[in-house]
Amino acid sequence: MKFIQKVKRRIGAQDKKPAQHGTGTNLETKGEEASAVGSVQTEAAKTQEEVGSFTVLPNFGETPQGERTELFRQKLGACTVVHDFNNDATQPEREAKRQTLLEIVEYVNNTRNCFNEALMVDVVNMVGANIFRALLTRNKDPLAFSDPEDDEPLLEKAWSHLQIVYEFFLRFVVSNDVDPKIAKRFVDQNFMLKLLELFDSEDPRERDYIKTILHRIYGKFMALRAFVRKAIQHVFFKVIYECETHNGVGELLEILGSIINGFALPLKEEHKDFLIKALIPLHKVKSLASFYQQLSYCMAQYVEKDPRLSYDIITSMLRFWPVSITAKQVLFLNEIEQILELTQPWDFHHVMVVLFRRLALCIRFPHFQVAERALFFWNNDYIVKLINQNRRELFPIILEALYKSKHWNSAVHGLTFNVLKLLMEADPELFDECSAKHPRNEEDEEGKERERQRKWAVLQNMYDERRS
Repeated sequence: MKFIQKVKRRIGAQDKKPAQHGTGTNLETKGEEASAVGSVQTEAAKTQEEVGSFTVLPNFGETPQGERTELFRQKLGACTVVHDFNNDATQPEREAKRQTLLEIVEYVNNTRNCFNEALMVDVVNMVGANIFRALLTRNKDPLAFSDPEDDEPLLEKAWSHLQIVYEFFLRFVVSNDVDPKIAKRFVDQNFMLKLLELFDSEDPRERDYIKTILHRIYGKFMALRAFVRKAIQHVFFKVIYECETHNGVGELLEILGSIINGFALPLKEEHKDFLIKALIPLHKVKSLASFYQQLSYCMAQYVEKDPRLSYDIITSMLRFWPVSITAKQVLFLNEIEQILELTQPWDFHHVMVVLFRRLALCIRFPHFQVAERALFFWNNDYIVKLINQNRRELFPIILEALYKSKHWNSAVHGLTFNVLKLLMEADPELFDECSAKHPRNEEDEEGKERERQRKWAVLQNMYDERRS
């Protein structure tokens, strides 16, 4: 209406202007006026037609029982029209569609056997027309520093429609009227691929709905399970080897946590390959902090199913160790402690030496959070028990790091003395033996350092002589 009034004012202003250039100019002005009025009338008619497509259809309560199925189909067809939420002029038809969507959801809640085979294609077409779209993305300067957790999410403007559509589709998926053997012809692999792409939406409300729907589909549509796992694996491959950023990794890992929990024993090779090829390499991603909790839960689920997998997980994490990223090192230490709690003594024996060499470096690490987190391992009774069972191999590594730790932080100092006390109480003789070797080891290292400096000086002299 504002646009129509604006055009009318413009037409009125042009009518008041005197004719300065004769008859030809008047004809041109009249032609422009007619064109403007025609475009306004066309836009107004289009708006009335779109609103009418919803208002002409009666309510379900006003329709006889036998005609409601056909009315349901018509309303589904009307709701396939997608409106532009950036244009305020479409507000009337947007509200009319929202009311129609709410009416459809209410009809589904109160009607039995409303999802027959003939209507499934209309249901899937309506849902697909609304949710499958180009996702909104923000343009970020790659050189600008920003914390992903501090960024406000980019909310979807069409959420007032999308929320109802997702709710309707969720009712469709969980309905007892829907036979998965029939519905899989419409909710097919192509549909699932498009649904998985929506996990990259920046709107957390949308990702949460899609997570619930995908979980329900996985539980109901047995024929799609292997394909869904494979498709999720490819999403993770893209995150690991291509883009490193994806908004829905956490939600996908939440679904996988439930899926892994339902794996039968012994684990299939396919499931082990998924762990080694797709899940463990996610530790390399820069945005690990955004989905760390979900990933560590999946790791724990695998180790609970098969404790032997702890060797693959720990050795891989040691290969991916983030030497220069302090916060990520703390996350790695948290996860390793969680995995060690589920590790059997025999499996621990295979990985203990390489693990505690890394732990020794963490104890001596300049950043106090890394050193503190490494020393917290001795607060875990089960890990202390594992260490004491293998003290002949581990005490020399640990004591060497503790003696060399000359940390500036007082809290780290206190923890270091506590760990030394625990080791001394566990085996005084071995403690004294390792302590006695420490000065000799330091002398050997100093001798190696002097020899290295001597060799470097020789190379430097040879280089200087050649230049001169």
